[in-house]
Amino acid sequence: MAEFHISTKEIQILYADTDAMGVIYHANYLKWLELGRSQLIEDLGYNYMDMENAGYYAPVYNVNITYKKPIRYGERAFVKTWIEENQGLRTVYGYHIINGNGEVCVEATTSHVLVRKKDFKPARFKKVFPEWFDKYEEIKKK
Repeated sequence: MAEFHISTKEIQILYADTDAMGVIYHANYLKWLELGRSQLIEDLGYNYMDMENAGYYAPVYNVNITYKKPIRYGERAFVKTWIEENQGLRTVYGYHIINGNGEVCVEATTSHVLVRKKDFKPARFKKVFPEWFDKYEEIKKK
């Protein structure tokens, strides 16, 4: 049985990511969460495009983000991602965005639901992608 898994992805910080205060513009962190989620899925041997090619999407249902410390251009940043919850209709990913000193700068969660591409009707992740669902169950936060 697998243990709790945290994926880590280094973020390339661009000058264009900053705002007038010289810190990372708050909305850019949402893109970083996406990068972290994609890295976690890839680390586990899956691919989001395979989901789409099978006729499904996993849109964001909810985002919860807390900004604890600013990150500035020239600093290093990493997004750490894990499975917080894995239910039949909803998966919750957890995130920490840390700086090069290992300090947590952002805490976040995103909730996703599986829907059919043709009509955006909810589908049960466990039923449609049973192996993927089971892998999340193995590695989720206990």
